[in-house]
Parts: sequence; structure tokens; C-alpha cells
Amino acid sequence: MSEQEEFFEYINKGYQTKGDFIALGAAMLGEETITDAIVKIPLKTLNRHGLIAGATGTGKTKTLQILAENLSEKGIPVLLMDIKGDLSGLAQPGADHPKIEERHAKIGFPFEAKKFPIEILTISEQDGTKMRATISEFGPVLLSRILDLSETQSGIVAIIFKYCDDNKFPLLDIKDFKKVLQFVTQEGKEEIQAEYGRISSSSTGAILRKIVEIEQQGGDLFFGEKSFDVEDLTRVDENGRGIISVLRLTDIQDKPKLFSTFMLQLLAEVYETFPEQGDSGRPELIIFIDEAHLVFEEATKALLSQIESIVKLIRSKGIGLYFVTQNPKDVPEDILAQLGLKVQHALRAFTAKDRKAIKLAAENYPDSKYYDTKEILTQLGIGEAFVSVLNEKGIPTPLARTMLRAPMSRMDILTDKELKQVIGNSRLIHKYNQELDRESAYELLNKKIDKINLAEENAIKEAAEEKEKAREQRSNRTVSRRSTAQNPIVKVLTSATFIRAFFGILKKVIK
Repeated sequence: MSEQEEFFEYINKGYQTKGDFIALGAAMLGEETITDAIVKIPLKTLNRHGLIAGATGTGKTKTLQILAENLSEKGIPVLLMDIKGDLSGLAQPGADHPKIEERHAKIGFPFEAKKFPIEILTISEQDGTKMRATISEFGPVLLSRILDLSETQSGIVAIIFKYCDDNKFPLLDIKDFKKVLQFVTQEGKEEIQAEYGRISSSSTGAILRKIVEIEQQGGDLFFGEKSFDVEDLTRVDENGRGIISVLRLTDIQDKPKLFSTFMLQLLAEVYETFPEQGDSGRPELIIFIDEAHLVFEEATKALLSQIESIVKLIRSKGIGLYFVTQNPKDVPEDILAQLGLKVQHALRAFTAKDRKAIKLAAENYPDSKYYDTKEILTQLGIGEAFVSVLNEKGIPTPLARTMLRAPMSRMDILTDKELKQVIGNSRLIHKYNQELDRESAYELLNKKIDKINLAEENAIKEAAEEKEKAREQRSNRTVSRRSTAQNPIVKVLTSATFIRAFFGILKKVIK
């Protein structure tokens, strides 16, 4: 048996599946693509998460596009984080090209151009269906971790949530939370201290500064109503294809705090909402996080711990998370260890640091007698990648240098006209793009403060009136005392002695 035949059997046995699967491409031996040596991803293991890595320009985005298309065809909904703005082309079919035909002939199955059902989402001012969440939905623990608060500050946030719950003050947007922060150390200081304990104004000031930081990155657009229902991410179209939700994030690349806040809240909401699925044979939803370093770059230790917990637990809900980044080292090791599928495009070695990173990346993959992984990592062509997945038993498949299939949809963005048409055809935009600002903590506390101020004014007025009344009463008593007291001259003239003397003199005068 020749080496090529031996390799063909090795790959087919390693990637054999009983259930449904996605065909990613064909394995390569050296520079030659081995036709029909198909590299398959079992649907059963897609909730075991994954990584797509590689240097700029090596084809990561096209790999993401291929996976999204094939998942949609299998009836599995997808959420894509489109940070570079180049995934909207999924809504239009691709075009035949001799090089694409040649590639697919080598792989072993024909190319077919197709378009896919997509939904354009946004968390900023860009056009699309708005994704929002309320402060209440975060809860005190998650919000404290996102804001990187101390233990004391986290305790204050917990008190704020408890106070608002007890008094039926809905916490919906940032202005609600800021208003409560100000209230607990000003007008409501005595009330809060009596019921919940003393709150330091310096601590609330520190919390307020963290809130303002998120607000400046666009958090005022994200926090509020109407809250996005994550169940709307799991829709299928009339043909049974999974809807591909494309979240446009091109204007928040310089706002990592907002991006990580959104991602963590979304994952927490999905985890809380979706039921336990167990081993169902296919995922409920696949989420691709492009430019994943933005999630981890400024994440605190507490935040990383929260993300790690969610990554570990969320797969039981039938959710697969796929991180797309330039280098595997962008993803923390504890999270990297949870990723079952790895698609590694070429890495570039320009510096000693780059060579060290390539050596570490090569160690993430199974050993293979057919490849010098460290060497080939720098030689992979565009549209080629090292692939390792989990088989249906959860065991890593053989490492395969893979000639990847071409995307079936357009490998370019939509025109402005096409984009507007897609957004205009959305079934969700009318549900979520209404501007709601119902009465919440901000308005209710303003009313309460007005009542407090009015009560204080009335109390001051009553006190002043009482004071004036008392002063008048004292004045009246003084006047009364003066009016009833006799003048000394009058007293002498009206005395009995003076009258007897007067009449005695008068008698003598008359005589």
C-alpha cells in the first residue's frame, strides 16, 4: 500500500461518522489534496466549542463563512459577530470561478452557489435590529464583575438592587442606575442608612465613574428597552434553514469595554434562558466571536472567571462558542482547553516572539507522523488550515492539513441598497426598534425627591409660621400687661388718701 493510500484510509477512518456532519474540505498530504479524504465535523460535537486562528489574510473569515453556511443548511441557527463588516455577503449567492471549480474538483464534491437567510443586528447607532438589555437583567453580581468593583462597592450595588426591588423602582437604563447612586448618598441617605446600613459617598463616586466609562463607549444605546429575547436567535426560515444573525460591530472596535459587557450579558442570558439539552445530537445555536481578543484584552480576573464558567456550562444547553482570532494565545489557557474544534490557518514568523508563539500553537494539536506541524504552520496557503475536531465519541480526530471548500455565498459585502433591503425585510425590526422610555427608577425617584423637598419646604414654612405665631402671642401678652398696669400718677390721684385730702381742702375753700 502506497503512502497516499495509507493516508487516505487514515483520514477516512479518523473522520468516520454515523450521524449527520458538515464537510469542511479534503485532507492534504504534502502539497497534494487527497480527493475524497473528507474532513468532517459531526453535528453532535458542535456544542463542544471551537477556535479559528491564523494571521491576517489567511482565510479565517472565509472559514467562519463556510461554517455558518453549512450550519444554516442543516437547520442550525447562527450568531456572527461581524467586527470587520465583511460577512453581510451571506445574503447573496456567490459566483462560479475556474479556481473555485478546480478547488472543489480536488476536494471531491461540486461547488454550488447559494444565498442564506440573514438578520442584521446592532448594538450601536448602525442600521439593523437593535439588541438591548436592561440593568436589572444584568443583576448585581454580573454588573459588579463587568465594572470591576471591589467587595465593598459590589455590596453597595447589591443594596441598590435590593432597594429598587423593595420599592418597585425598575432599573432599566444607565440614567436609572446613576439616579439611584446619587439618591442613596443625598436625599435618601437617612432612609437607606436606617434600612440597609451606611453607604460611603466615596464608594458611590467610584461606581459612578465606572458607569460613565461604559456610557461613553455607547452603553447608553445598549442599556434600555425593549430587551432582546435570545429565543429570537434560534429561528429557522420557511425552508427549514437556520437564520444567520449578523451583529454589526464595525463601529465599536475601539470600545472593548462595551463589547465585553455585551458578550458576557448575552452569554449569561442564553445560559439562564435555554433549557438543559443533554446529548441531543445537534446544537441549538452556534455563536462565532470574531476578534475574540477584544473580549479578553481588558477583562479582569473576575470577568475571566465568569467567562470561563459560562464556557464550561453553556454547552449543556446545546450552545457552541467559536472564538476567531489571530493567535491561539489570545484566548486564555483555561478557555482554550475547553475548545474541541480547532482550525489553524497560517502563522507568520517575523520575530523571535512570533517563532515562540508558533511553537506553542503547534503543541495545541495532536502529533502526526505525516506532518511537521511547527514547520507547516508557516507554509499553509490561503484557504488551507490544520484541522482537528472531536469525533462522535468525544475523541480528537487525526490532525489534517485541509484544503477548505469555498463559501457558497458572496465573498464580499452587500451594497447599501442590498443591505437596506435585507433590513427592510426583517421580521424583528418592528418588534425591537421602538423607542421605549417607560416610568422607571429615574422618574419615580424624581417624584419621591420632589415630595421630600415639598415636605421639607412645608416643614420649614410651618416652623416659620409657628415661630411667627409664638412671637405675636408674646407681643400681645406684653401689650395686655402694659394696658392693665396703672400709671403711677393715676394711681396717686385715685388713691383714698389723696381723695380725702382733696375733699378736705375743698370744704375749707367753700367755708
